Amino acid sequence: MAEKVVIIGGGAAGPKTAAKLRRERSDIKIDLYTQEDIISYSACGLPYYIENIIQNSDTLIMRTPEDFKKQNIDVHIKQRCIKVNPDEQTVLIEDLISKNIYEVKYNILVIATGATPIMPKIANINLKNIYTLRTIQDGINIKNKMRTSKKAVLLGGGYISIEVMEALVHNNIQVTLIERNSQILKMFDEDFAQLITDYIIGRNPGQVNILTNEEVVAFMGNEKDEVTTVITASGKEIETDFVILGTGVKPNTDFLEGSGIKLSINNSIKVDKTLKTSKNGIYAVGDCTDNFNLVTNKYTWVPMGSTANKEGRCAAINIAGGNCLFDGILNSTITKYFDLTISIIGISYKEALEHGFQPEFAIVTKRDKAGYMPNNGTMTLKLIADKNTHTILGIQGIGEGEVNQRINAVIPAILSKTKLESFMNLDLPYSPPYSPAIDPVLNAAQIIYQKING
Repeated sequence: MAEKVVIIGGGAAGPKTAAKLRRERSDIKIDLYTQEDIISYSACGLPYYIENIIQNSDTLIMRTPEDFKKQNIDVHIKQRCIKVNPDEQTVLIEDLISKNIYEVKYNILVIATGATPIMPKIANINLKNIYTLRTIQDGINIKNKMRTSKKAVLLGGGYISIEVMEALVHNNIQVTLIERNSQILKMFDEDFAQLITDYIIGRNPGQVNILTNEEVVAFMGNEKDEVTTVITASGKEIETDFVILGTGVKPNTDFLEGSGIKLSINNSIKVDKTLKTSKNGIYAVGDCTDNFNLVTNKYTWVPMGSTANKEGRCAAINIAGGNCLFDGILNSTITKYFDLTISIIGISYKEALEHGFQPEFAIVTKRDKAGYMPNNGTMTLKLIADKNTHTILGIQGIGEGEVNQRINAVIPAILSKTKLESFMNLDLPYSPPYSPAIDPVLNAAQIIYQKING
């Protein structure tokens, strides 16, 4: 009888594991169970669907259950895992339509249940037209409501809120973003977060309002139980047609209680470099797992679609008998607001202090091409390095120029612990249409080196 691999979760990591495992091995039986009715879709593309850059939500679906069936992979939709029994090598599954509960045997189990939105404790949060954005149906609901609305409130100042704000502004919606912390995008240092805030407000004056150090305490509704007003702790009353909650997510691991599977940061699943959990025969991948930070050498939890796909691929190789090690992450993130690219790699200056480094930094604002070239754009980079080791800890970049290629140039230097002395003389390609004679990222390294050496 063929070895049976059961995969729980149909977002990014689960389907990736299934598809790669089938390519590696044709003799394994693969069953994937998901509580959703759509699998293998790009949640990261939802803000661009709302904006209408992507007009058809089906475009975000990578593979359907029928596609997987052609690969001899059985997908079971609307089926939720409610319990894992490692000793018996079984899982309990609830059919969300019939409500029947049944047992499934496995030889290898892969947990890829992702993350679920955090619902803040706010009065009347169950009113209509208060949305989260995690599934394709969420995106469809928000887009439909946006078409008949004039005002929206976003709770939380993370990447998703920034991307959704752009989508709403493109569609002539008046937007108020409310963040309980002192800045939006808390992964950035305060100075960069302020630059981003200034750009967002200046880009569409009068259409966007950002409130920091402000907390929502209640929602008020009309006779149809539709949200109409957002009440803050300071007494502000903000009229709105709908609300989008961007208050974060948490690992979807509650069903593992009593399984003995070891948990980690924020109740994410503890995994080793092969993506194995603490229980034999059980792997975990994607947003439900912890991550090893390659700069701090400590475990963290950073849910990212790119990481989920890489982990799914690596786990599949190992299940098939290969050897794949997933070493960790650099917290590499990038997004945009209209023409402003926003990116960070590694750790910020404030994080470096928290983790016991002796950081030094340099901020450089420069054109991305030779100044005399047409279509050049300005960028601002903040490079952080350690005074003791002269190694690079992270970089933040914003601008209308080619920020991403400068950020990408730093990644190998962080991983290889390249010294500033070597990095600042890197032979990066130069031509006026692509870069100044000395690239901005090298300028930043030179400045830090000079500061460290007095």
